[in-house]
Amino acid sequence: MIIDRYPYNPILTKEDVPYPVATVHNAAVIKYQDKYVMIFRSHTMNGRSILGKAVSEDGYNFEVDKKPFMVPAVNGIFKEYESYGVEDPRIVFMDGEFLITYSAYSRHGVRIGLAKTKDFESVERFSLITESDYRNVVIFPEKFDGLYARLDRPHSEISPWSVWISYSPDLKYWGESLLIMRPMQYHWDEMKIGPGAPPMKTPRGWLHIYHGVFPTMDGCVYRLGAALHHLDDPSKVIAVGDDWILQPEEEYEITGYVHNVVFCCGAVPEDDGSVKIYWGGADKVMCVGTANLEALVDHCLDNPRQAL
Repeated sequence: MIIDRYPYNPILTKEDVPYPVATVHNAAVIKYQDKYVMIFRSHTMNGRSILGKAVSEDGYNFEVDKKPFMVPAVNGIFKEYESYGVEDPRIVFMDGEFLITYSAYSRHGVRIGLAKTKDFESVERFSLITESDYRNVVIFPEKFDGLYARLDRPHSEISPWSVWISYSPDLKYWGESLLIMRPMQYHWDEMKIGPGAPPMKTPRGWLHIYHGVFPTMDGCVYRLGAALHHLDDPSKVIAVGDDWILQPEEEYEITGYVHNVVFCCGAVPEDDGSVKIYWGGADKVMCVGTANLEALVDHCLDNPRQAL
């Protein structure tokens, strides 16, 4: 196994949250002041989503704040486009602040919001950075030729549920978009793919953990895979690992709010060359596992497939 599951998964459930929620899943995780900060999604009792915050000393044992971290906005343009909920955050640290991308749902579809925080105590909404229908936006933690770069996944049947890259001078206006990675027919990710955790820099390229979906007669199965992007030009996908790196196997991944799902929004590389990978299990609980970063790069390079 490339990813070793933590033996005491799940690490966070609705019972750990001090306010009423039905689920805990699809969380971003990042280090701040030598602690692990998790921003997780929860369904409230009316079925809409909010974001909570939990903190850990070791990356395994988390304590949840007494109040939610973000709830749908109550004024301005964000109120109009977040009215159905805020979901599936990702976090990167750049220019002295943390950038949080999240899905904003409303009667108009789903857009991506960008929020900022310096301390995870207060958060400021910055901009809605896509039109609908977009999901799974992750920002690279470095600029390229002075431009921010992001991966995203438009909801499109013309180029079905594929990964694109876009660039921005200011985080607000994005363009120069390119299609860089597609699902592969009759593979484990043949139905759709989408960015997962923000890419991690390695000596051989940017490692990107993504999710892929396979349709079956009993519903869809969500698994995780890995791809490697060029260090200087992230629009160039060096290699995509042909096999998945994680699939639903444990009871807490097979049965839940949505069955047969492992869904990653966060990964934390460590100084010893390992990486903690966090995933939502069955859209109900949070889980973690560890892997060797170089082994994940080898996984992409040793048995690659075409990105397009």
